[in-house]
Amino acid sequence: GHNDHRYVWRKKGEACKPKNTIPTVKHGGGSIMLWGCFAAGGTGALHKIDGITREENYVDILKQHRKTSVRKLKLGRKWVFQMDNDPKHTSKVVAKWLKDNEVKVLEWPSPCPDLNPLENVWVELKKRVRVRRPTNLTQLHQLCQEE
Repeated sequence: GHNDHRYVWRKKGEACKPKNTIPTVKHGGGSIMLWGCFAAGGTGALHKIDGITREENYVDILKQHRKTSVRKLKLGRKWVFQMDNDPKHTSKVVAKWLKDNEVKVLEWPSPCPDLNPLENVWVELKKRVRVRRPTNLTQLHQLCQEE
């Protein structure tokens, strides 16, 4: 429940060290950044992004989740990858990795985030998580994974 209390043993003077605390979300504050994918058959991986995303981080996310998501979603070999035109997604580093890994990318008009179907998925995820009222960022991430 929302009034759970957790007790831990810790050394004197270490009460406020980050490893001994769970940050709380007060008055709707706090957020996490996620990368996710989906297809007609459901959702693939959902990856929590720590820190700032750069083109190298984006390639790492694709390396980590592309194959497992394709298998989970039973896409076979004939699938097309769609992403928005964020500069880190369209960089030369990312384009080279996509080409080297034979990932077919759907061409997408630059100023059209409102047409991106993933934006609708994010809106729905936010609605579902909001009603469950997460009290800290760890719980927020957990609820996103569950939904």
